[in-house]
Amino acid sequence: VQLQASGGGLVQPGGSLRLSCAASGFILNDYAIGWFRQAPGKEREGVSCISSSDGSTYYADSVKGRFTISRDNAKNTVYLQMNSLKPEDTAVYFCAADPDYYCFLTPFEYDYWGQGTLVTVSS
Repeated sequence: VQLQASGGGLVQPGGSLRLSCAASGFILNDYAIGWFRQAPGKEREGVSCISSSDGSTYYADSVKGRFTISRDNAKNTVYLQMNSLKPEDTAVYFCAADPDYYCFLTPFEYDYWGQGTLVTVSS
């Protein structure tokens, strides 16, 4: 079971990025998938997640209306579209998988983690 997060980079405030989380060794659609981030000196926090049961999505208050999580079953990939980025969105972003129907924004629920991709929002 492996997860590969990609798509991070340097972007100006107000810009957009799309992160990808590609799975190998298992079918992503059978797992709840979460996106998390960790800024320097801070704890890892939940950003968004998508359930395996019905595709329900959840967002942290700090990103609601700006970020969108989606799943492409054909590509076995989950995406995080990030718009209207702010400097406080700067962090390493991780995707994680939990073999459960429902998703949560708490890191300890998740069994499998990708390696992280750095997002820097700065002018």
